[in-house]
Amino acid sequence: MELIDQLKAMRKLKGENYKPRTKHLDENEWAKYTNRLFLESSPYLLQHAHNPVNWYPWGEEAFKTAEERNIPVLLSVGYSTCHWCHVMEEESFEDIEIASYMNENYISIKVDREERPDVDAVYMAAVQSITGNGGWPMSVWLTPDKKPFYGGTYFPARDGERGAFMGFFTILKKLKQAYDKTPDIIAKTSTEITKNLHQILSPKKITGGEASNGKASYGNTLDGKTSVMPHSASVLEKAVTQVKAGFDEINGGMKGAPKFPSTMPILFLLRYYNTKGDKSLLDIAEKTLLKMASGGIYDHAGGGFHRYATDEKWLVPHFEKMLYDNALLIMAYSEGFQVTGNEIFKQVAEETILYIKRDMTSPGGAFFSASDADSITDKGKLEEGYYFTWTLNETESLFGKKNAEIVARYFDITLDGNFEGRNILNIKTPAVAVAEEFGMEENEFLNIISHVKSKLYEKRKERKSPIRDEKILTSWNGLMISAFAQAGRIFGNDGYISEAKKAAQFILDNMCTCHGDGLDLNPPSCSNYKNRHNQACDTSHVKNFRLSRSYKDGKASNVVFLDDYAFFTAGLIDLFEADHDTFWIDAAVSLEKTMSDLFEDKTEGGFFMTSIEHEKMIARVKPMFDNAIPSGNSIAVMNLLRLSEIKPGKGYKDRAFKTLAAFSSIMESSPLALSDMLLALDFITCSK
Repeated sequence: MELIDQLKAMRKLKGENYKPRTKHLDENEWAKYTNRLFLESSPYLLQHAHNPVNWYPWGEEAFKTAEERNIPVLLSVGYSTCHWCHVMEEESFEDIEIASYMNENYISIKVDREERPDVDAVYMAAVQSITGNGGWPMSVWLTPDKKPFYGGTYFPARDGERGAFMGFFTILKKLKQAYDKTPDIIAKTSTEITKNLHQILSPKKITGGEASNGKASYGNTLDGKTSVMPHSASVLEKAVTQVKAGFDEINGGMKGAPKFPSTMPILFLLRYYNTKGDKSLLDIAEKTLLKMASGGIYDHAGGGFHRYATDEKWLVPHFEKMLYDNALLIMAYSEGFQVTGNEIFKQVAEETILYIKRDMTSPGGAFFSASDADSITDKGKLEEGYYFTWTLNETESLFGKKNAEIVARYFDITLDGNFEGRNILNIKTPAVAVAEEFGMEENEFLNIISHVKSKLYEKRKERKSPIRDEKILTSWNGLMISAFAQAGRIFGNDGYISEAKKAAQFILDNMCTCHGDGLDLNPPSCSNYKNRHNQACDTSHVKNFRLSRSYKDGKASNVVFLDDYAFFTAGLIDLFEADHDTFWIDAAVSLEKTMSDLFEDKTEGGFFMTSIEHEKMIARVKPMFDNAIPSGNSIAVMNLLRLSEIKPGKGYKDRAFKTLAAFSSIMESSPLALSDMLLALDFITCSK
């Protein structure tokens, strides 16, 4: 079917209620422009389906066309809830003049970094090597053979805008001129950058020999070779020293701004405190958890956490909410309660779980990916944070002047506001002190505040909600399955465990297939394996499970990555520990076997991001750092150690040691770069 016919068929399929997301509309309120992204399922790609830019999705068609026309490729990477992605779209990609130039002189490709983390990882490394920093939206200029020769993050549209000396339009022109007039320089530059990427992303050897002190905590023989482990004690102590040196004693977290929850390895501090009994580590973890819970990064009305705080006090966030952040924070607050007994930690974990259940759970039980930072105001204008903020007049209207005084005092609501004339709810004074001011007992006051939160949430629902990214990602669901299962176990709440089971069941039903010996032309879904009363899939011949990365509009994707296997396997192990059903651990074992077959580096140790079946990229990435989301390698090695305790004698521990050995030099020199892998070292220390 020709492209035009495909677009027409898709328009018919969308139906009359479909509203094009663009300012370029005809007299019938239909989009003047429609590009190939209209055929995609990614919410982010669909946001750009009616730009005047002739966008392509990632694929060989785009690069083949660029080669035939002998023009460069402009790769644009972002995600659906990214504020500055929206800004660049409005300023540049909706601009007719800029779009026309792009269409004439470039092949333009849009990528959802959440669906294609492989593309994002490779070209983000390129941008970081070129500019020294990274972020989204990301723009990368490529040759038709996929080699990068320039890149950056957000660019204002034109010279002088937002203080920029050179705008996006000028950069487009200058780079096209360079491509046409100095092809040798472009070829040399792109080749050098690509060569550098191979060294950065898939080095031949990560360890660089023995640990820095010439000793290893383990010398483990594998395949006739000695695997040199990092020296556990020195690595863990170095990590503790770095955390203490960087700790913000006033605000919690690490010093400076912006502040990301992931930069403080809370779980490591809590577990190492249990190992060593160093009270200062518990104090750091507890203060950080309390400061985040009282700051504006936490949604006091609806529960859950925004992505990060732009300031050092955790007050002003970027307002998008990501599933992975909330999963990791549920785990941190649940474990914080387990260690300290602090009821605030339990409250925050349970309020965040409630947010996920009512706002981020699909009808099938799996979890949606994210919600946007921007929303429509009562005046019809798109603004960041409007949905989550309040004015003093709004609270007085909702609660009456007298009760509004209590609300304003506790949540720091003022006439002038703390964010563009409005107020981000935050807590500066403890509840017991505010209760005393108003002549109340603390319990009475807390009951009032609980009612206030519910009323604020219900009132807020009358506003236009931020866009929700409703794609379902296996990896992020794996994290949230772990969060619900762990919280259910720690709080003794079977309902949380049931929610985790529903999500796991959804993945098995819709995003997983069983493969037995030989070629399965029509492999059954893993739901047949799950349903032990249905013998359609005989588990005795199951060789492995195959996962999909994402699910949207009834369809699973045909790509998958390391973190999908690692995170979902971890979720299944957590489910087993929560309800002791051996099915979950059997499924985890099968998934881990598939992950080993497809992703493991049998020679050097560790795991690659992409499988042996994946399309060939300019570099094969081996994830080496824990960022906002843990590295697939960090979770994979912890899975191996946990499985070795549950099913000893299966070689899991040997492979875990080999993976740790592969990252020994990074852990020795910069242990906080792999803060989640530190949990594995602590696990080994505790299990000796």
